[in-house]
Amino acid sequence: MDDKLRSGEEISPALVKAIEESKISIIVLTKNYVSSQWCLDELMKILESRKTREILVLPLFYDVNPLEVRHQTNRVRDAFTELSKWFNDDEIKVVGWKRAQKEVANLSGMYLGNWNEPEFSDEIIERVNSKLVNNTYFQVAQYPIGIKSHVQDMKSLLDIENNDSTCMIGIFGTSRIGKTTLAKAIYNSIDSHYEDSCFLENIRETSNKKGLIHLQIKLISKILGGSSQMVDNVDQGITLIQQRLRLIQILLVLDDVDHSDQLEKIVGKGNWFGLRSRIIITTRDRHLLTKHQVLSYEVKELGYFKAHKLFSWHAFNRDRPDDDYVKVINDAMCYARGLPLPLQVLGSSLKGENVEYVTKIVDSCGFHSYSGIEELKDKCLIAEFSDKSLVMHELLQEMDREIIR
Repeated sequence: MDDKLRSGEEISPALVKAIEESKISIIVLTKNYVSSQWCLDELMKILESRKTREILVLPLFYDVNPLEVRHQTNRVRDAFTELSKWFNDDEIKVVGWKRAQKEVANLSGMYLGNWNEPEFSDEIIERVNSKLVNNTYFQVAQYPIGIKSHVQDMKSLLDIENNDSTCMIGIFGTSRIGKTTLAKAIYNSIDSHYEDSCFLENIRETSNKKGLIHLQIKLISKILGGSSQMVDNVDQGITLIQQRLRLIQILLVLDDVDHSDQLEKIVGKGNWFGLRSRIIITTRDRHLLTKHQVLSYEVKELGYFKAHKLFSWHAFNRDRPDDDYVKVINDAMCYARGLPLPLQVLGSSLKGENVEYVTKIVDSCGFHSYSGIEELKDKCLIAEFSDKSLVMHELLQEMDREIIR
């Protein structure tokens, strides 16, 4: 609670901590909101947290029009002018407040307008519940080597602060290069900026097995809620998407597209959705993106040092192994050719063996494999995973490697 603030005080550390630890911030904007230093300081802190922690932010325009806040006109301008008089000597703070007002007004929020208050309250609850329950966070990679720079490049191309148009970008590259992993990382990074979002995985496989109608229904149901959307044919699905989603700001990912029909029947040219919508496509086929006039971004193989680091983390749980393993690492580098998935598989394969293979080896040496393995598992010195692979405790690994060396 901030009701104990006295004149001249800044927002308390407890309130800052509360903002930082929240999953969602609901900002109730009124005509007098910008006349309060503390409200504006809180607003700046919320928007800062949105960028660093990617929390969900929902602005509610209660008795003020969003355009008044965005352009700082009428009552908002008058109230802010009065407040600014007290901070003539602190131009940086005043400029920061102005920027925060414009930024929050550009977010997808809710405007009371002609709603009655009980209905407005119910809609707020529904929106918050939907956001918190349905918000999808993808596990990207155990060791996200090289992903951060790609995400920054993609965010720059997506230009998510531009509210005047939609944007489609295609991520292309060879198989196993990490296109889907990158798409998931971007989705995690910017999902909170959008009113609604949808990640359609395995487009190629799904369209072949279940048809495009299934994907159209999945998109509509994900955005509008419920599973009773009736679509009898692809053309009806197109019409329904255009009619029902044309005003919604949406973040949409189409993963593993391999035919132009999939784009034409699910997203069109991108103008089937509300302004500021962003559509990300992953594909192996650059020509498909060119044909559809989609801006493209190529994911290239990892350079030697990043590939070496990724392999080492998966094989040795650190970024640089002992020099004794140089030959095996170089062999892995040559085989994987900078592709993240082979590097991950090769690295991980040095940490475990199939239980049947281990059993045969132990039995052939005259030992009792079943009782021995079970005893080691009981002592938590080895573990058996669902894929029937046995993995040894890290300390035993290090000791054994040292003995072998």
